[in-house]
Order: sequence, then C-alpha cells, then structure tokens
Amino acid sequence: MNFMDLARKRYSSREYKDTPVEQEKIDAILEAGRISPTAVNAQPVRVIAVRTPEGLSKVSEGANIYGAPLAFIVYADRSKAWVRKYDGMNSAEIDASIVTTQMMYEATDLGLGSVWICYFDPEVINRNFGLGGDLVPVNILAVGYSADTTSRNQGNRIPDSTFFRYE
Repeated sequence: MNFMDLARKRYSSREYKDTPVEQEKIDAILEAGRISPTAVNAQPVRVIAVRTPEGLSKVSEGANIYGAPLAFIVYADRSKAWVRKYDGMNSAEIDASIVTTQMMYEATDLGLGSVWICYFDPEVINRNFGLGGDLVPVNILAVGYSADTTSRNQGNRIPDSTFFRYE
C-alpha cells in the first residue's frame, strides 16, 4: 500500500477486540518508532509497551485506552532533547510525536487499529511507570484489532484551500 492510501485508511479506533496483538507486530511497531527521525538525531524518546492486564490497568488509571489490548507510552527525556538557541524551545514533545506517528502508521499497515491519546493524567502515568523529572510522558498510543469500522472524524478534513497557501 502506498503512503497516501495508508494515510487515508488510518482512523482513530475507539473499540477493540479482545484478540492479543502478536509479538512480531509489536516488534514491527516498536522498530518503526525506533528508526524515527528526531532533532539532530538526539533520540531522546523511549517507549513502554504495555500488554499485561496489570499494566493496562495501570495505564487505565490515567487514560481511557478504550479496551485496547496494547498501549504504548511514548515519553521523552527533556535533558537529552535538542534545544533551539533562539528561544529555548525543547524538541522532546515534537520528537515523541514523530515517533508516535510512525508507530501509528505501522500499526495501520499491519491491519491494526489505533488511537493517539494525549488526554491523560501525566501524574498518574509518572507514578505508575516510574517516570518524572526530565522523563516526560507525551503520548499514549492504544493499539489492537479494531472492533469499530469508522471514526466520527474519518474523512472530515478542512479543504485544501484552507489548509495551505502559496506565496
């Protein structure tokens, strides 16, 4: 499948089957994240793959993962991320978002559903997974075999004339 077809196919799945995700698919998703670009190749991003009932329960204390059998906590070490000298902008969150995006598209390419979760309680995730300080949870990617067939936002995009302009 070419990239544009993949991008159009992907949607936010908010209902999952109980079927566990196979280890080789988990490995492929993690590899897609590992090879992601980061600012100045600093690679400050790390991932926790959560798949046990106990681990998923710990994630669910701080985020709605919609019953997914797998969740990736994508976090970054802000002390290792590139910092723009002009204004001090730290690239940790951007780098983590690039990693999450590549993992999300790999999951789609493997026939899995996913939903990118930014609405979570970082204090709960920090406490439950030993993060904190410069280790900042940025995104959670819930993954599994989708039990729904569409998203309320699938295909709902602003027109190209609103999205971009030429100068």
